Amino acid sequence: MTSTLSHLHPAAAASLAAWHGLVASRNLDDLAAIVHPDAVFRSPMAITAYHSAAALTLAVSTVIQVFENFTYHRELASEDGLNVVLEFSANVGDRQLKGIDLIRFDEQGKIVEFEVMVRPFTGLQALGKEMGARLGHLLPAFKTAV
Repeated sequence: MTSTLSHLHPAAAASLAAWHGLVASRNLDDLAAIVHPDAVFRSPMAITAYHSAAALTLAVSTVIQVFENFTYHRELASEDGLNVVLEFSANVGDRQLKGIDLIRFDEQGKIVEFEVMVRPFTGLQALGKEMGARLGHLLPAFKTAV
């Protein structure tokens, strides 16, 4: 994995390391420890964000079970050390996809915003179908107006 995280804020670096450990174990039970209570999750399937740590935790805990062959490839950080971009690839059934996780941390290392972008469209469709089947009845309660 390529990394340009040498100037990452120390609290953000610790949380990012915890994030990678959770993802590697495919068990996000301890994710809440690094997520701000008022966090925002932005799905590649919806224009409107989902609000709260519960929404973010629910979405990413589910998607890690949907993804097969999930791998991070590159990490990039902003100059302020509080924002990272993580490039990944995965499969959803027989569809391959590439994507990025854009994660913003606060000064305490808590995730305050998590946005996902995915391509190609066929991979996004497969992901949306599977996530909709698992969470379609739960996530709308976390939406607010743009």
